[in-house]
Amino acid sequence: MKAVVTGAAGFIGAYLARRLADEGHEVVAVDNYLRGQPARIAGHPGITAATCDVRDTEALTAAIAGAQVVFHLAAINGTENFYQRPELVLDVGVRGALAVVDACRAAGVYDLVVASSAEVYQTPAIVPTDESIAMVIPDPLNPRYSYGGSKLVSELIAFNYGQDHFRKVQVFRPHNVYGPDMGWKHVIPQLIAKSIAAAENGTGTLEIQGDGSETRAFCYVEDVVDGILKMYAHGAHRNVYHIGSMEEVAILTLAQEVIAALGLDLEIVPGPGMEGATPRRCPDIAKMRALGYDPRVDLKAGLQRTASWYREHQLAPEDNKLL
Repeated sequence: MKAVVTGAAGFIGAYLARRLADEGHEVVAVDNYLRGQPARIAGHPGITAATCDVRDTEALTAAIAGAQVVFHLAAINGTENFYQRPELVLDVGVRGALAVVDACRAAGVYDLVVASSAEVYQTPAIVPTDESIAMVIPDPLNPRYSYGGSKLVSELIAFNYGQDHFRKVQVFRPHNVYGPDMGWKHVIPQLIAKSIAAAENGTGTLEIQGDGSETRAFCYVEDVVDGILKMYAHGAHRNVYHIGSMEEVAILTLAQEVIAALGLDLEIVPGPGMEGATPRRCPDIAKMRALGYDPRVDLKAGLQRTASWYREHQLAPEDNKLL
């Protein structure tokens, strides 16, 4: 199979591209390296890089020619970016989705898998949350919702803008994916970096956002890739699936586990929270479990692997402020 991965030099995209290639598929890795890192896919057998902007329909059409499926993961992720670069987040999210569908039409690609996000729910009415719960943008003036809004629109585009073209179109909503080399603008790498700094400068304290009572259900990246491939192989046309874990933890507990994974002894202190932050989030993954999916890496094991990687790669690339 010839598969295209947009955002293939991004975090999840790189893991997915490498897995597809390792399973013997021909992979075209689309990225313009605005946020992606070339080293994540460089030299990997079975991967051909196609350097183009996902918003460029003409270049994208040429890149995906002859493919059986496009996995569209290109986006500007990272919570800090939602607040600081909302225009770029929306531009890549919305115009990129339109360009992908138009390119699939032009190139005769009939299968499309689109990455959405748990951010489409913000503060869901029911937790654990299944795929039927309403998507919400509570405040269009808050730039945090630039990402969730772009993902909501991407789902509409995938299912309705090109609905007569596709043989199979699916959307997955990943929930709090983490793992080695995920960037530096997410809660887990930030906790790791702050813990290491606190140990090195002798303060002995780790400040967290808020009082630590917020909850999330973190899912290791390799489990998420398993879910994406299982959904594509066994899932239904025009369907949405949650991919994640139901191991819900408080942020305070997460911070304690990060400190333990690093082998440190720090005091955790509360700090100011982020405006628009969600108090509780955990997916209901029954729909994916019916396809045979079940995450295998528990939080403790995943944090050990992640903390080890960040100990060896403590400095964020200075040439990429989005990472």
